[in-house]
Amino acid sequence: MRYYTIGMEANRGYIVDTRSAHPDERSKSVMKPYGVWGVISPFNFPAALTIGMCTGALLTGNTVVLKPASDTPITGYLFAEIMMQAGLPAGALNFITGSGTTIGEAIVQNRMVSGIAFTGSKVVGDRILAESHKMKSRIIIAELGGKNPVVVTENADLDDAVEGIIRAAFGYSGQKCSASSRVYVQKSIKKNFTERLIQRTNELSVGNPVSAKIFMGPLINSAAYLKYQKFSKLASRYGKVLVGGKIRRDGDLKYGFYVEPMIVEGLSKGNRMLEEELFVPILCIAEYSKFYEALEQCNNSEYGLTAGIYSDSEKEIKIFLQDIQAGVVYVNRTLGATTGAMVGCQSFGGWKSSGTTGKGTGGTYYLGQFLKEQSQTIVVKRFEDRRKKD
Repeated sequence: MRYYTIGMEANRGYIVDTRSAHPDERSKSVMKPYGVWGVISPFNFPAALTIGMCTGALLTGNTVVLKPASDTPITGYLFAEIMMQAGLPAGALNFITGSGTTIGEAIVQNRMVSGIAFTGSKVVGDRILAESHKMKSRIIIAELGGKNPVVVTENADLDDAVEGIIRAAFGYSGQKCSASSRVYVQKSIKKNFTERLIQRTNELSVGNPVSAKIFMGPLINSAAYLKYQKFSKLASRYGKVLVGGKIRRDGDLKYGFYVEPMIVEGLSKGNRMLEEELFVPILCIAEYSKFYEALEQCNNSEYGLTAGIYSDSEKEIKIFLQDIQAGVVYVNRTLGATTGAMVGCQSFGGWKSSGTTGKGTGGTYYLGQFLKEQSQTIVVKRFEDRRKKD
């Protein structure tokens, strides 16, 4: 909220004086709000993403109808409550809960809604786009997931690579649109890298995340639980499971949707596990020989959200940054190979099917998306003549 406020002030409310076409004219560009925005937020970051989208719309003078994910409504409710207590005018932020098929569709199909800010799956995002195209022109700011690749070259620090990939693939139980899901490892180091990755994965603790000792908590709901089991079976059938792949029912874990972090290799090109966003803790490994092959496999995806590389070769890094088709890119990051964007530091937005605008949240160009431009020209001579006459 502070970052966007600073941005609004720095841009003087997005009012810019422009050149004068004629000596007696004064012109300027004024950005104005669209009106009502529907904000449909996801379960996995129920504070950060909800507050970011709502703040973007509200700061620029719009009103908001907020519908949080049906799995996590309480955080959105508390945010709305705090905003009311802080003095936000009545009607500026409107809160409603319910399923996406009922409430979400009602928001999307309402012709009084001028824009939609959405973070979620590509399937739902495509539906929102399709419905919106049936009516008047409408702005859709959507982040629609990813199938985020990581390249590990023979010039990489393998300890850094293992730690960064583990955190990005299995942190938050893989329930991040930026989670690492594909790793392309150079053939010459694959055995060494894979052994280290398996060893580190086996060290991860699974359990109730109220304890600081726990690394990986449960999945969000039964649908995710069943999806994990389904793809675990497919992994065993079409590839080789190196670690994990089982649900956890021991002790108190039987009361939640707990699973093991899983790594699979040997999947053939085109396998759905290498192409679909799974949103569960499953990591796929493939090998390559030449660097260009790894880049080709990374970019051979309908998604383009985040990507990472581990290499100490300046040439490889330069080529990767030049050619990778992703909106958020990390080099040699142990904090997270493809995850961990911070507001004002790494703008977060996807290319291709991962986003609709190509401009990231938490970045320089985000607020302008909630505004429409009006060019204003005043003939100054008329005012001067009136003044003289008076």
